Amino acid sequence: MSAAQPADRPLVIACGALAGELRAVLTAAGLADSVEVRYLPARFHNRPEHIVPAVEQCLDAAGDRPTFVAYADCGTGGALDAMLAAHAGVERLGGAHCYEVFAGPGLFAEMHDEEPGTFFLTDFLARHFEALVWQGLGLDRHPQLLPVYFGNYTRVVLLSQSGDAGVVFAGRLAAEHLGLLFEHRHVGRDGLLPATRVVVRRSAA
Repeated sequence: MSAAQPADRPLVIACGALAGELRAVLTAAGLADSVEVRYLPARFHNRPEHIVPAVEQCLDAAGDRPTFVAYADCGTGGALDAMLAAHAGVERLGGAHCYEVFAGPGLFAEMHDEEPGTFFLTDFLARHFEALVWQGLGLDRHPQLLPVYFGNYTRVVLLSQSGDAGVVFAGRLAAEHLGLLFEHRHVGRDGLLPATRVVVRRSAA
């Protein structure tokens, strides 16, 4: 039997910052060839006002095939959920942001309550800290803004998905840049497993 064409496959609409981790989850589940994934720009991580219009455009183009949205609320202030309410059967990742997705609500709440002044990193953000955070906030040009942005933070916590020592090094370096303590919690990728449900729903249809 030939592989299904993209228009026939279930669709996952995903944040580009999750690309590596989502590919790993789909591959491990044997679904890499069974699902079409459309990645939206990772820069939306810093510009959440672009998320809802971009996701809605993808949903309108998807037709009636099973679709999953691999975003948490991600700073949309409930606007993503309000839009998805008009698309019956389309679910998203649970939680407020990718840190809660990967850590799980229990562990994330525990870490937040333990130290509210925590700046979280995922593998992607650790690798791209310079571009997305340091340059993205203009700290490369205006380092005097560092206490404005991070004056209320006390630590950086890397919530790692892989076992890549380079990611831990990058996270530690990010903490040094910010003048904060560094902690590392390995949480894995299981938070993305709900994205595989589109295949289950298609099989049950």
